[in-house]
Amino acid sequence: MTDTQNLEIKADVSIDDTGTVTGIAWPFGSPDSVGDIIEKGTIAFANSVPMVMEHDQKQVVGVWETYTETDSGLEVKGRLFVEGIGPARDAHRQLKAGKIAGLSIGFRHTGFEPRAEGGRVFKSITVNEISLCRRPVHPGAHVTIVKSQIEENMENEIENAPVAKADPVVSTDELQAIKARVDKLEAKANRPLAANNNQPSAQNDNEEKKAFASFLRGEETERKALTVASDAPGYVLAPEETSGEFIRNLVEFSPVRGIADVRSTGSHTVILPKRLTVTNAKWKGEAVASDASEPTFDQMEFSVKEMTTHVDVGNWLIEDASHDVEAEIRLALAEDFGAKEGLAFVNGSAALEPKGFMQEAGITSAVNGHAANLNADALIKLMYSLPGVYRNRGTWAMNGTTLAVIRTLKDGNGNYLWQPSYQAGQPETILGRPVVELIDMPDLAANAFPIIFGDFKAGYRIYDRIELQVRPNPYLLATEGMIRFHARRRVGAGVVRPDVFRKLKMATA
Repeated sequence: MTDTQNLEIKADVSIDDTGTVTGIAWPFGSPDSVGDIIEKGTIAFANSVPMVMEHDQKQVVGVWETYTETDSGLEVKGRLFVEGIGPARDAHRQLKAGKIAGLSIGFRHTGFEPRAEGGRVFKSITVNEISLCRRPVHPGAHVTIVKSQIEENMENEIENAPVAKADPVVSTDELQAIKARVDKLEAKANRPLAANNNQPSAQNDNEEKKAFASFLRGEETERKALTVASDAPGYVLAPEETSGEFIRNLVEFSPVRGIADVRSTGSHTVILPKRLTVTNAKWKGEAVASDASEPTFDQMEFSVKEMTTHVDVGNWLIEDASHDVEAEIRLALAEDFGAKEGLAFVNGSAALEPKGFMQEAGITSAVNGHAANLNADALIKLMYSLPGVYRNRGTWAMNGTTLAVIRTLKDGNGNYLWQPSYQAGQPETILGRPVVELIDMPDLAANAFPIIFGDFKAGYRIYDRIELQVRPNPYLLATEGMIRFHARRRVGAGVVRPDVFRKLKMATA
């Protein structure tokens, strides 16, 4: 029987600019610093082995993809999530700088035999994680390659290493065979496996997601794979892949995030200094005293707001399909939070929600010249009323009804103001500037403001304090066979530069 209480820590590592890490996680044939030996042929692996920092399960920075037992030892290869999370980029920099040069394995064993010299010889182990570390338990466990497109490759010095007599050591046929084998392994590793009775969590889950699924079910689980929020005891942050999917879903419902300046904050308020006036320089003659200037300053404050909701899920759904539980909860939260957040970013005016840009009194408006029919000339004048630096970075925002009307408008030369996108990934344009459809913008009506144009990156700022947090309550609806999941999110937003926007008013004056 597997001893699930004994978690052993051993091992060493390497990296490239794209985040590929290669190293020897455990050398065969020699004991570590405490006398333990792991022999070739006794190692198994969990379905997914995360790459963590110093065995800290809160710092999952990548995933290990291939494992090979050679005469030298257990050689591993993985990749850092350098494109997605900050800790992975930090680990990448430390590896490149040589501050981290070791690997260490975390595993569970089925038993061991004591060594006369001290230490143990393990009969069989299952590796659960492999860490990047500064001081591996086994002195021979190390990073072997740090690939780079800029710097030369780094290699560890090996005592009594044989002199290289020829550059090529692998033939072309052998290289092609290796490449074909790696391609097959990658395809197999990336192939999704549906949940079933034999494999309820599926093989493409990582340890953190499995722990999160168990947490949602209310089961007791080792909290080493869960990330706990620092400002809310008892709350658990969704794993990286879950919260990342949540943000992607938010963009579908709240495209303001795609054009605004989105930042993070660690406080409940954000205070920004603001300059109201400029200096007053004057032309002077020789030996004439200069006049003093007194520019005025102020500050603006953004309060972080909180949004909450809960989802009730039946026990049968949770028990029969863990993947469906996460998907259903993620979808329900994304739809609800995304719709409410998008509405607030556009028209928020209540004290408990972020302030929308359409409610900012300091934004200048221009009249359409007619209370019901859009005027093409008014749109041209609106656009060119902005300073060139903001106009050239500007984006149009309106709802689908207004956009449909604009698609029929032409300028004085008979050219349509609206132009489609002829390149994948590029937005459609109005007067050469991109347009974003916001469902919460007002419709065309007398005295309404159905269109806004401006530099959203410079003018509207969103501060994320807390992403998706989920907390299950298995007791509240236990008699009804339900579990309630409480969710919360904290975010603040507001206009920082009213002068980079222009609104169109449906009126004659």
